[in-house]
Amino acid sequence: MKQFLLILIRIYWLSIPKSKRRSCLFKISCSNHVYRVTKDKGLISGLKALRFRIKNCNSEYAVIKIDNKPVLISASSKVFDESEINYSILNQI
Repeated sequence: MKQFLLILIRIYWLSIPKSKRRSCLFKISCSNHVYRVTKDKGLISGLKALRFRIKNCNSEYAVIKIDNKPVLISASSKVFDESEINYSILNQI
């Protein structure tokens, strides 16, 4: 099953050009993150990472500054610091 998820991600990469994919909120794209976690830690961890990213990577977010440092607050109220946020999101503030 682990290999099946890895193959699905590779098919996604091959079938949808990078220019057509939605921009990710995170520095490491959701598909790359899930691929790495699945490859390194196994299927269950990969599925948990996928669930976490689906829950938190959507268009309902806010970027604010706390102590003059940008943070992203996701729709699920999870807070991410600057080191995890995609540069394109940071450039919008």
